[in-house]
Amino acid sequence: MTSSNLDVVAIGDAIVDVIATAPDSFLAEQGLTKGAMQLLSTQQADALYAAMGPAREISGGSAANSMAGVAALGLNAAFVGQVADDQLGAIFEHDMISLGVRFETPALKGPPPTGRCLIVVTPDAQRTMNTCPGASHELTPAALDEELIRSASITFLEGYLWGPERPRAAMLEAADIAHSAARTVAFTLSESLCIGDRRDGVRGMIDRRTVDILFGNEDEIRHLTDCESIGDCIAALSSKVGTLVITRGADGALAAEDGSVVEIAAAHVEKVVDTTGAGDLFAAGFLAARCRGRDLRASLEAGTTCAAEIISHFGARPEKNLRELVRP
Repeated sequence: MTSSNLDVVAIGDAIVDVIATAPDSFLAEQGLTKGAMQLLSTQQADALYAAMGPAREISGGSAANSMAGVAALGLNAAFVGQVADDQLGAIFEHDMISLGVRFETPALKGPPPTGRCLIVVTPDAQRTMNTCPGASHELTPAALDEELIRSASITFLEGYLWGPERPRAAMLEAADIAHSAARTVAFTLSESLCIGDRRDGVRGMIDRRTVDILFGNEDEIRHLTDCESIGDCIAALSSKVGTLVITRGADGALAAEDGSVVEIAAAHVEKVVDTTGAGDLFAAGFLAARCRGRDLRASLEAGTTCAAEIISHFGARPEKNLRELVRP
Protein backbone atom coordinates (compact mmCIF):
# COMPACT_ATOMS: atom_id res chain seq x y z
CA MET A 1 0.00 0.00 0.00
CA THR A 2 1.33 3.44 -0.96
CA SER A 3 1.40 6.08 1.73
CA SER A 4 -1.80 8.14 2.05
CA ASN A 5 -1.49 11.86 1.36
CA LEU A 6 -5.20 12.53 1.78
CA ASP A 7 -7.68 11.52 4.42
CA VAL A 8 -10.85 11.72 2.34
CA VAL A 9 -11.61 12.42 -1.33
CA ALA A 10 -15.26 12.88 -2.27
CA ILE A 11 -17.03 12.67 -5.60
CA GLY A 12 -20.32 14.51 -5.83
CA ASP A 13 -22.48 17.29 -7.17
CA ALA A 14 -20.68 20.60 -7.65
CA ILE A 15 -23.53 22.97 -6.90
CA VAL A 16 -23.67 26.64 -5.95
CA ASP A 17 -26.48 27.60 -3.58
CA VAL A 18 -28.11 30.91 -4.53
CA ILE A 19 -30.10 32.08 -1.51
CA ALA A 20 -32.61 34.93 -1.44
CA THR A 21 -35.43 35.93 0.88
CA ALA A 22 -38.94 36.51 -0.46
CA PRO A 23 -42.54 36.78 0.76
CA ASP A 24 -44.96 33.88 0.40
CA SER A 25 -46.59 35.72 -2.48
CA PHE A 26 -43.40 35.22 -4.52
CA LEU A 27 -43.80 31.44 -4.24
CA ALA A 28 -47.36 31.72 -5.49
CA GLU A 29 -46.32 33.95 -8.40
CA GLN A 30 -43.63 31.48 -9.44
CA GLY A 31 -45.77 28.38 -8.90
CA LEU A 32 -43.44 27.03 -6.19
CA THR A 33 -44.51 24.66 -3.42
CA LYS A 34 -43.27 25.91 -0.07
CA GLY A 35 -40.63 23.67 1.52
CA ALA A 36 -40.36 21.39 -1.52
CA MET A 37 -37.41 20.58 -3.79
CA GLN A 38 -37.76 20.40 -7.56
CA LEU A 39 -35.43 19.94 -10.50
CA LEU A 40 -35.22 22.71 -13.09
CA SER A 41 -33.97 22.92 -16.65
CA THR A 42 -31.39 25.58 -17.47
CA GLN A 43 -34.11 27.76 -19.01
CA GLN A 44 -36.37 27.41 -15.95
CA ALA A 45 -33.46 28.21 -13.63
CA ASP A 46 -32.56 31.30 -15.67
CA ALA A 47 -36.14 32.57 -15.43
CA LEU A 48 -36.41 31.98 -11.68
CA TYR A 49 -32.98 33.52 -11.03
CA ALA A 50 -34.01 36.65 -12.95
CA ALA A 51 -37.14 36.95 -10.81
CA MET A 52 -35.37 36.51 -7.46
CA GLY A 53 -34.23 39.46 -5.42
CA PRO A 54 -30.68 40.13 -4.15
CA ALA A 55 -29.00 36.82 -3.32
CA ARG A 56 -25.85 35.40 -1.83
CA GLU A 57 -23.95 32.55 -3.43
CA ILE A 58 -22.02 29.82 -1.64
CA SER A 59 -20.70 26.50 -2.87
CA GLY A 60 -22.88 23.57 -1.89
CA GLY A 61 -23.67 19.97 -2.74
CA SER A 62 -23.91 17.12 -0.25
CA ALA A 63 -20.42 15.62 -0.50
CA ALA A 64 -18.88 19.08 -0.94
CA ASN A 65 -20.46 20.08 2.38
CA SER A 66 -19.01 16.94 3.95
CA MET A 67 -15.52 17.78 2.70
CA ALA A 68 -15.86 21.31 4.08
CA GLY A 69 -16.57 19.66 7.43
CA VAL A 70 -13.65 17.24 7.13
CA ALA A 71 -11.31 20.14 6.38
CA ALA A 72 -12.77 22.16 9.29
CA LEU A 73 -11.90 19.22 11.55
CA GLY A 74 -8.26 19.56 10.51
CA LEU A 75 -7.98 16.67 8.06
CA ASN A 76 -6.79 16.66 4.47
CA ALA A 77 -9.75 16.60 2.08
CA ALA A 78 -10.25 16.73 -1.66
CA PHE A 79 -13.34 17.02 -3.84
CA VAL A 80 -14.02 15.88 -7.41
CA GLY A 81 -17.00 17.48 -9.13
CA GLN A 82 -17.79 19.12 -12.44
CA VAL A 83 -18.30 22.86 -12.85
CA ALA A 84 -18.41 25.01 -15.97
CA ASP A 85 -16.08 27.83 -16.93
CA ASP A 86 -18.45 30.55 -15.71
CA GLN A 87 -19.05 32.87 -12.75
CA LEU A 88 -20.68 30.26 -10.51
CA GLY A 89 -17.96 27.76 -11.37
CA ALA A 90 -15.36 30.27 -10.22
CA ILE A 91 -17.32 30.85 -7.00
CA PHE A 92 -17.46 27.11 -6.30
CA GLU A 93 -13.72 26.67 -6.92
CA HIS A 94 -12.82 29.68 -4.77
CA ASP A 95 -15.04 28.57 -1.88
CA MET A 96 -13.70 25.03 -1.78
CA ILE A 97 -10.06 26.06 -1.95
CA SER A 98 -10.56 28.81 0.66
CA LEU A 99 -12.01 26.17 3.01
CA GLY A 100 -8.87 24.09 2.64
CA VAL A 101 -10.38 21.47 0.32
CA ARG A 102 -8.28 20.39 -2.65
CA PHE A 103 -10.32 20.94 -5.85
CA GLU A 104 -8.68 20.48 -9.23
CA THR A 105 -11.37 19.17 -11.61
CA PRO A 106 -10.98 21.11 -14.90
CA ALA A 107 -13.97 23.31 -15.73
CA LEU A 108 -16.10 22.56 -18.78
CA LYS A 109 -15.88 25.00 -21.66
CA GLY A 110 -19.36 25.93 -22.88
CA PRO A 111 -22.81 24.69 -21.84
CA PRO A 112 -24.33 23.48 -19.63
CA PRO A 113 -23.60 26.04 -16.90
CA THR A 114 -22.43 25.25 -13.38
CA GLY A 115 -25.11 23.55 -11.32
CA ARG A 116 -27.09 25.75 -8.99
CA CYS A 117 -29.72 25.43 -6.33
CA LEU A 118 -31.99 28.47 -6.18
CA ILE A 119 -33.20 28.66 -2.59
CA VAL A 120 -36.07 30.94 -1.62
CA VAL A 121 -36.36 31.60 2.13
CA THR A 122 -39.74 32.86 3.32
CA PRO A 123 -40.27 34.85 6.55
CA ASP A 124 -41.10 31.65 8.49
CA ALA A 125 -37.55 30.34 7.67
CA GLN A 126 -38.88 27.69 5.28
CA ARG A 127 -36.54 26.89 2.41
CA THR A 128 -37.94 26.15 -1.04
CA MET A 129 -35.21 24.56 -3.17
CA ASN A 130 -35.03 24.57 -6.96
CA THR A 131 -32.07 22.66 -8.37
CA CYS A 132 -30.56 22.78 -11.85
CA PRO A 133 -27.78 20.13 -11.91
CA GLY A 134 -26.16 21.62 -15.01
CA ALA A 135 -22.50 20.74 -15.46
CA SER A 136 -22.38 18.58 -12.32
CA HIS A 137 -24.09 15.75 -14.20
CA GLU A 138 -21.48 15.94 -16.97
CA LEU A 139 -18.75 14.41 -14.79
CA THR A 140 -17.05 11.49 -16.57
CA PRO A 141 -14.36 8.95 -15.66
CA ALA A 142 -11.90 11.06 -17.65
CA ALA A 143 -12.07 13.70 -14.90
CA LEU A 144 -10.64 11.29 -12.31
CA ASP A 145 -7.08 11.61 -11.06
CA GLU A 146 -6.10 8.02 -10.23
CA GLU A 147 -3.20 9.00 -8.02
CA LEU A 148 -5.42 11.37 -6.06
CA ILE A 149 -7.86 8.55 -5.33
CA ARG A 150 -5.12 6.05 -4.54
CA SER A 151 -3.61 8.48 -2.05
CA ALA A 152 -6.82 8.93 -0.02
CA SER A 153 -7.64 6.72 2.94
CA ILE A 154 -11.36 6.98 2.12
CA THR A 155 -13.17 7.64 -1.16
CA PHE A 156 -16.61 9.07 -0.40
CA LEU A 157 -19.34 8.78 -3.07
CA GLU A 158 -22.50 10.90 -3.10
CA GLY A 159 -25.83 9.24 -3.84
CA TYR A 160 -27.32 12.31 -5.50
CA LEU A 161 -24.79 11.89 -8.32
CA TRP A 162 -25.51 8.17 -8.80
CA GLY A 163 -28.52 8.56 -11.09
CA PRO A 164 -26.97 10.01 -14.30
CA GLU A 165 -25.03 7.45 -16.32
CA ARG A 166 -21.71 9.27 -16.77
CA PRO A 167 -21.20 10.33 -13.14
CA ARG A 168 -22.24 6.84 -12.04
CA ALA A 169 -19.54 5.36 -14.27
CA ALA A 170 -17.02 7.80 -12.77
CA MET A 171 -17.94 6.78 -9.23
CA LEU A 172 -17.74 3.06 -9.99
CA GLU A 173 -14.32 3.52 -11.56
CA ALA A 174 -13.19 5.55 -8.55
CA ALA A 175 -14.33 2.72 -6.26
CA ASP A 176 -12.33 0.21 -8.31
CA ILE A 177 -9.25 2.44 -8.13
CA ALA A 178 -9.62 2.87 -4.38
CA HIS A 179 -10.03 -0.86 -3.76
CA SER A 180 -7.04 -1.65 -5.98
CA ALA A 181 -4.99 0.46 -3.55
CA ALA A 182 -6.59 -1.26 -0.52
CA ARG A 183 -8.48 1.91 0.40
CA THR A 184 -11.97 2.29 1.89
CA VAL A 185 -15.04 3.25 -0.16
CA ALA A 186 -17.95 5.03 1.54
CA PHE A 187 -21.32 5.75 -0.05
CA THR A 188 -24.14 8.01 1.17
CA LEU A 189 -27.66 7.24 0.01
CA SER A 190 -30.25 9.70 -1.27
CA GLU A 191 -33.93 8.90 -1.01
CA SER A 192 -34.45 9.15 -4.78
CA LEU A 193 -32.08 6.21 -5.26
CA CYS A 194 -33.93 3.98 -2.81
CA ILE A 195 -37.27 3.84 -4.60
CA GLY A 196 -38.44 2.83 -8.05
CA ASP A 197 -36.15 1.50 -10.76
CA ARG A 198 -32.96 3.04 -9.34
CA ARG A 199 -33.14 0.93 -6.20
CA ASP A 200 -32.13 -2.24 -8.02
CA GLY A 201 -28.95 -0.61 -9.28
CA VAL A 202 -27.97 0.51 -5.79
CA ARG A 203 -28.73 -2.93 -4.39
CA GLY A 204 -26.58 -4.52 -7.10
CA MET A 205 -23.68 -2.23 -6.27
CA ILE A 206 -23.95 -3.17 -2.60
CA ASP A 207 -24.26 -6.87 -3.41
CA ARG A 208 -21.00 -6.63 -5.38
CA ARG A 209 -19.25 -5.37 -2.22
CA THR A 210 -18.49 -2.00 -3.82
CA VAL A 211 -19.23 -0.21 -0.54
CA ASP A 212 -17.29 -0.56 2.71
CA ILE A 213 -19.13 2.14 4.69
CA LEU A 214 -22.80 2.84 3.90
CA PHE A 215 -24.60 5.93 5.23
CA GLY A 216 -28.36 6.38 5.18
CA ASN A 217 -31.18 7.75 7.25
CA GLU A 218 -33.98 5.53 8.51
CA ASP A 219 -36.33 6.21 5.61
CA GLU A 220 -33.64 5.62 3.00
CA ILE A 221 -32.53 2.36 4.58
CA ARG A 222 -36.13 1.10 4.84
CA HIS A 223 -36.87 1.99 1.22
CA LEU A 224 -33.66 0.35 0.07
CA THR A 225 -34.22 -2.93 1.89
CA ASP A 226 -38.04 -3.13 1.90
CA CYS A 227 -37.76 -3.90 5.62
CA GLU A 228 -40.00 -2.34 8.27
CA SER A 229 -37.89 -2.70 11.39
CA ILE A 230 -34.41 -1.29 11.81
CA GLY A 231 -33.28 -4.70 13.05
CA ASP A 232 -34.36 -6.31 9.78
CA CYS A 233 -32.65 -3.53 7.81
CA ILE A 234 -29.41 -4.17 9.67
CA ALA A 235 -29.69 -7.92 9.05
CA ALA A 236 -30.28 -7.32 5.33
CA LEU A 237 -27.27 -5.04 4.86
CA SER A 238 -24.64 -5.72 7.50
CA SER A 239 -23.38 -8.86 5.76
CA LYS A 240 -22.79 -6.86 2.57
CA VAL A 241 -21.06 -3.74 3.90
CA GLY A 242 -18.32 -3.60 6.50
CA THR A 243 -19.85 -0.66 8.34
CA LEU A 244 -23.52 0.36 8.21
CA VAL A 245 -24.37 3.80 9.61
CA ILE A 246 -28.00 4.87 10.11
CA THR A 247 -28.94 8.39 11.18
CA ARG A 248 -32.21 8.82 13.07
CA GLY A 249 -32.66 12.57 13.41
CA ALA A 250 -33.67 13.55 16.93
CA ASP A 251 -33.30 9.90 17.98
CA GLY A 252 -29.54 9.89 17.34
CA ALA A 253 -27.68 7.36 15.21
CA LEU A 254 -26.48 3.78 15.15
CA ALA A 255 -23.81 1.76 13.40
CA ALA A 256 -23.35 -1.95 12.77
CA GLU A 257 -19.92 -3.48 12.27
CA ASP A 258 -18.44 -6.96 12.76
CA GLY A 259 -21.67 -8.32 14.20
CA SER A 260 -22.09 -5.62 16.85
CA VAL A 261 -24.44 -2.62 16.92
CA VAL A 262 -23.67 0.66 18.68
CA GLU A 263 -26.41 3.24 19.22
CA ILE A 264 -26.13 6.76 20.64
CA ALA A 265 -28.51 9.62 21.38
CA ALA A 266 -28.52 12.85 19.41
CA ALA A 267 -26.27 15.64 20.63
CA HIS A 268 -28.09 18.37 22.55
CA VAL A 269 -29.17 21.46 20.60
CA GLU A 270 -30.68 24.51 22.29
CA LYS A 271 -32.80 25.37 19.24
CA VAL A 272 -33.06 23.68 15.86
CA VAL A 273 -32.89 26.46 13.27
CA ASP A 274 -32.24 24.72 9.93
CA THR A 275 -31.68 21.01 9.29
CA THR A 276 -30.04 21.60 5.90
CA GLY A 277 -26.72 19.74 5.76
CA ALA A 278 -27.20 17.75 8.98
CA GLY A 279 -26.48 14.43 7.26
CA ASP A 280 -23.57 15.92 5.34
CA LEU A 281 -21.81 17.12 8.47
CA PHE A 282 -22.65 13.93 10.35
CA ALA A 283 -20.76 12.04 7.62
CA ALA A 284 -17.87 14.51 7.93
CA GLY A 285 -17.54 13.91 11.66
CA PHE A 286 -17.85 10.15 11.35
CA LEU A 287 -15.33 9.84 8.51
CA ALA A 288 -12.85 12.16 10.22
CA ALA A 289 -13.01 10.05 13.37
CA ARG A 290 -12.50 6.84 11.39
CA CYS A 291 -9.46 8.34 9.67
CA ARG A 292 -8.07 9.03 13.15
CA GLY A 293 -8.61 5.41 14.18
CA ARG A 294 -11.57 6.02 16.49
CA ASP A 295 -14.01 3.22 17.37
CA LEU A 296 -17.66 3.13 16.35
CA ARG A 297 -19.01 4.95 19.39
CA ALA A 298 -16.49 7.80 19.15
CA SER A 299 -17.14 8.07 15.41
CA LEU A 300 -20.90 8.29 15.95
CA GLU A 301 -20.38 10.91 18.65
CA ALA A 302 -18.22 12.99 16.31
CA GLY A 303 -20.92 12.76 13.66
CA THR A 304 -23.76 13.81 15.96
CA THR A 305 -21.68 16.68 17.38
CA CYS A 306 -21.02 18.07 13.90
CA ALA A 307 -24.67 17.62 12.89
CA ALA A 308 -25.81 19.45 16.03
CA GLU A 309 -23.60 22.43 15.17
CA ILE A 310 -25.06 22.67 11.67
CA ILE A 311 -28.73 22.54 12.66
CA SER A 312 -28.23 25.32 15.22
CA HIS A 313 -27.92 27.96 12.46
CA PHE A 314 -28.81 28.61 8.84
CA GLY A 315 -26.68 27.04 6.13
CA ALA A 316 -24.76 23.83 5.63
CA ARG A 317 -21.29 25.06 6.52
CA PRO A 318 -20.02 25.14 10.14
CA GLU A 319 -19.88 28.47 11.96
CA LYS A 320 -18.23 27.29 15.16
CA ASN A 321 -14.75 25.78 15.37
CA LEU A 322 -15.41 22.06 14.90
CA ARG A 323 -11.97 21.18 16.20
CA GLU A 324 -12.95 22.63 19.56
CA LEU A 325 -16.22 20.67 19.61
CA VAL A 326 -14.88 17.27 18.52
CA ARG A 327 -12.03 15.82 20.55
CA PRO A 328 -8.96 14.93 18.43
